[in-house]
Amino acid sequence: MVEVFNRRAKFDYFIEDEIECGIELVGTEIKSFRKGSASIVDSYGLIRNNEVYLLNSYIAKYEEGNRFNHEERRNRKLLLHKDEIRKLSDKVKLQGISLIPLKMYFKGNKVKVLLGVCKGKKLYDKRETIKQRDLSRETRKDY
Repeated sequence: MVEVFNRRAKFDYFIEDEIECGIELVGTEIKSFRKGSASIVDSYGLIRNNEVYLLNSYIAKYEEGNRFNHEERRNRKLLLHKDEIRKLSDKVKLQGISLIPLKMYFKGNKVKVLLGVCKGKKLYDKRETIKQRDLSRETRKDY
């Protein structure tokens, strides 16, 4: 089972809410994703014309593909209901709220994206996260 994680998201953002959505992919993207050659580290979600798009996500070109191969960093449409898009757009209108993909995975034979409604951390928040992580590491070593 192929899963792609955005490990930096929990360090850089406070995750307020999560929503699972589908993603519109072409055939060679599915095959390339199945091989595990994808990344969502620098990607983010954007709402345009009551549609949600995933920008700057990377899915490598399929090696066995022909001239109809896909672009690696194209904008990909996320599949959500109108009510869900309306709720997300209301949250995004607040200052400092971003849509960050946390995870991309297969559910059955379809690719799903776990989209996080996130608020950016300040530098002192990141330092606090590092302290908490170090403390938990030390307590695990003692046992």
